[in-house]
Amino acid sequence: MAEISTFILLAFAVSLDSFVVGFTYGLRQMYLPIRSIVIIATISSIVFFLSMFVGDFIASFLSPKVAEDIGGWVLILIGIWVIIQFFKTDNTQNDSDPILVNFEIKSLGIVIRILKKPMVADMDKSGAVTGVEAFLLGIALSMDSFGAGIGAALLGFVPLLGAVTIGITTALSLTIGLKSGKIFSYWDWLHRLTFIPGIILIAIGVLKMT
Repeated sequence: MAEISTFILLAFAVSLDSFVVGFTYGLRQMYLPIRSIVIIATISSIVFFLSMFVGDFIASFLSPKVAEDIGGWVLILIGIWVIIQFFKTDNTQNDSDPILVNFEIKSLGIVIRILKKPMVADMDKSGAVTGVEAFLLGIALSMDSFGAGIGAALLGFVPLLGAVTIGITTALSLTIGLKSGKIFSYWDWLHRLTFIPGIILIAIGVLKMT
């Protein structure tokens, strides 16, 4: 039971970014169809599944104790990175979007900009995120889960169960975030809760190492 509750907590931490993105779209009365939510959730699930296989491969060369310790440290470091990014973004936030990367590969640039500002996912300014836009947003949201998947595998979690759980929590987080944003449009302070996944990941890492 403790293992299940720990993994649910991990899935919540990984999926909270999806809630924030959904909440942002809800605030602006944007449309995110069910098909797009399924695309995004599927991508997150696949990325997490593949990353857990990477983690299992690494674990095969290590003793269970060493693998568990490394998995804990991976989650702790990801948590620290999330918190640093929160304060970095909060301190440098302005009206204009900085040029992050000067690549000619437009799709890559779009993904990076989506990570910085979710509204960029709506490339055609239609008020809805569909098709390729949903795919790119799914890639952006799944980036953090890759490292978490490696850490989860090193801690001994099952890949298939992990992938399914991440897919479900991502879809639920997007849906709940979207509806919450439309209902509670005056609760803009919820954006400031994006540091919480970092704290949760650090806590899980520490608990699994003790």
